[in-house]
Amino acid sequence: MIFRKARFGDTETIFHLIAVYAKNGEMLARSRNTIYENLRDLVVAEDEDGEVVGVGGLHITWDSMAEICAMAVAPEMVRQGIGSGIVNMLIEEGRELGVKNFFTLTYKPKFFESLGFTVVSRDDLPHKIWKDCIDCPKFPDCDEIALIRRE
Repeated sequence: MIFRKARFGDTETIFHLIAVYAKNGEMLARSRNTIYENLRDLVVAEDEDGEVVGVGGLHITWDSMAEICAMAVAPEMVRQGIGSGIVNMLIEEGRELGVKNFFTLTYKPKFFESLGFTVVSRDDLPHKIWKDCIDCPKFPDCDEIALIRRE
């Protein structure tokens, strides 16, 4: 498995990976436009055939704080270490930038807990992070679980 920064040619595959989970209500949908605008935030996992089978993003939100977001792994590839490989790459990238606190909003808290994240109240996160939530169809009644990993 190769973990690398996303490229323009990955956009359609990223869109479809996220759409699988969004359709089931397991994550928020991302438009193609949003993927293009945030392409530099994304990393992908590529299998031995060169197919993108996972994606995740690191979105800087505040002073020394970043969100792990847009995590999706091809359903047939789940539980093979792809998601943890993506998160580990994102955390390493964040550390290089000086990130001290990584957080995520998810419906899969056990996965993130296995990587050292701890469940927190959404109220414990700075208000600055909620600017992206205004366009969410679930706003203001978010039912995602907040987790944080402090370095």
